[in-house]
Amino acid sequence: MQNAQFLDVTAAALVPGPLAQQTVDPALVDYFQSQLEGHYRADMLLGPHDLIGTLGPQYQLIDKLTRSATGETRRGLLRVGAAYAALVGWLYQDAGDLSAAAFWRGVTQETALRARDPHLIGYAMVNSAQVRTDLGDGAGVVDLCEAALDGDQIVPKIRVMAMQQQAHGASLLRDRDTVDRLIDEAGRILPRVDDDLPWGNACRRTPGYLEVQRATCYGRLGLGAEASGLWSQVLEVVPATARRDRGVYMARHATAAATAREPEQAVEIARDVAVIAVETGSARMRRELTALERAMQPWQDAPVGRDLAEALAPVTEGS
Repeated sequence: MQNAQFLDVTAAALVPGPLAQQTVDPALVDYFQSQLEGHYRADMLLGPHDLIGTLGPQYQLIDKLTRSATGETRRGLLRVGAAYAALVGWLYQDAGDLSAAAFWRGVTQETALRARDPHLIGYAMVNSAQVRTDLGDGAGVVDLCEAALDGDQIVPKIRVMAMQQQAHGASLLRDRDTVDRLIDEAGRILPRVDDDLPWGNACRRTPGYLEVQRATCYGRLGLGAEASGLWSQVLEVVPATARRDRGVYMARHATAAATAREPEQAVEIARDVAVIAVETGSARMRRELTALERAMQPWQDAPVGRDLAEALAPVTEGS
């Protein structure tokens, strides 16, 4: 990353002070919290690039207000600021910029610690573990998730999030038994998730949330037939409106089909994924399609291999 780009990424979080003091109405905490759900929905519909420019300045405003606020208003702004920083970090991660994502995950952890909120601290560690997953660092994922699970103060939602992310770490370490144990245990806790926290609600909002994680882990473990069967079930319940997530899942389904030696099915799925990948600009989806190309290498000189190249042409041309 060039220096100018890095300064762009960090600008919203590193505003030098001192700033002019101002009166901060406590109602502003509720205002920023109320915006979060809309941002989460927009992320599912739009993808990262259109939202990064919106969320950064909003975090900057929250940070500015935090410097003037006192007492519970200050702590409330720190809590909501951590949630905004986490979402900015996720947007950069989805856009494929892991350096920027890691920076904003660090901002999330710092802000959560300043808020002295054990739930947010656990959430921040799971967010950092997501970056470690994309880096292929299974041991790092496990370390962070075990730290998030250490203690009895966190709400069930954080336990579910940490366990499913730890399962991803286990899959990177080639440990299927631990993958299944963690996801099964998270499944027993999931019905107890009943908090009103405005962040980290993917486990309630995403249909088939835990089976999505299991299928992803199975795909990473090379269990093509098992993963493909799970993706077929998951995609029956994922709504068309969750366009970006659906595209990622379909790309993983296609790779699982190729691993299960069903190349024609893989290409059929890939045709639809290519359209979504171009529309959303999701780097995650493009990365999954690269994994599909690797899985399809045994057929690269066959007609079905040429069909795949044709199907993915709009994606590769736009890279």
